[in-house]
Amino acid sequence: MIFLASPRTGNQSSSMLRYLLALILAVFSEFNSACADPADEYVKSEMQQHRIPGVALAVLQSNQMVKQASYGLANLELKVPASAETVFEIGSITKQFTAACILVLVQDGKLSLDEKISHLLRGTPQSWSNITVRHLLTHTSGIKSYTSLDGFELRRHLTQEQFVQAIAAYPLESEPGEAWKYCNTGFNLLGFIIENVSGKDYWSFLQSRILRPLDMTLTTSRTPSVVVSNRASGYEQTNHMWINRDYDLTDVFAAGALMSTVGDLAKWNNSLDSGTVLSAETRQQMWTPAQLNNGTVTQYGFGWRIEKVDGHSNIGHGGSTSGFSASLQRFPDDHLAVIVLTNTDEQIATKLARGIAALYFRKN
Repeated sequence: MIFLASPRTGNQSSSMLRYLLALILAVFSEFNSACADPADEYVKSEMQQHRIPGVALAVLQSNQMVKQASYGLANLELKVPASAETVFEIGSITKQFTAACILVLVQDGKLSLDEKISHLLRGTPQSWSNITVRHLLTHTSGIKSYTSLDGFELRRHLTQEQFVQAIAAYPLESEPGEAWKYCNTGFNLLGFIIENVSGKDYWSFLQSRILRPLDMTLTTSRTPSVVVSNRASGYEQTNHMWINRDYDLTDVFAAGALMSTVGDLAKWNNSLDSGTVLSAETRQQMWTPAQLNNGTVTQYGFGWRIEKVDGHSNIGHGGSTSGFSASLQRFPDDHLAVIVLTNTDEQIATKLARGIAALYFRKN
């Protein structure tokens, strides 16, 4: 209990009061230091070292949110803080949603994973005749990835026929099933297959079969012309100076055009354990590493990487677009998932997610 000085006690009592207040502040500061969250310290240190404008984070254990935090700014010019509601581009995390749409069609009996894509797409070249849906899902088709090529900018917005014709001009880099090579083209083609088989455009099918049932109301296409509440601004760095991201964007469509929040991605993560969208058998297929024709096992399933991190099973995927880096990492044996969204061009989010996961490994 603290007794305030009486007017009669004079300077001696005032000195005692100042001493007590200083003591309380020192104890409070020491308590705060002892209780500091290592995840907060780790994120803030990495943000400073890598000059990351903003971060949103979610940590789930047994599908329960045990940490949700945000750091820094969603917009540097307006000094808007990042928050749990900030909408970030998630890049290639989109691929797991595209894969899920394909698998929903498989569950519906409308599609087979080993069906030839020449039966499902219009205008495919003869060289693609042995490529299957499975090859596209697992990056083993041999088709050249288009994202490093000119002519596929968002402003052009190629139709399905134009896209197929443009990429068909490039020879296969390997025969189907012979090699693994990351290929954004394959997931764009999967987006077109979803449209052709379902009779709906990709975004409508995704909304009706996955986003709406999971109440993922803040997840949408990154279309620049659309006004999206709480949209983060993306940033690149040149000579250690932030600049606004390049808006002459590649049209990444079903390979990487989603934007979302940590809260919505937490709902998606939890659905993967509940069977809300995909059955247990389907999820097992999705998370089984693909095999090449010679029997070599890859580290990739259907839109997910399957790896080990410090001896812990890890199923996850990162994503990057101009000005953004994102990651969703699941550690099934630890019943742990970490989601990190940032607005920097450095591909840093998976490093952050795994670094945070390591802090929770120690607690188990």
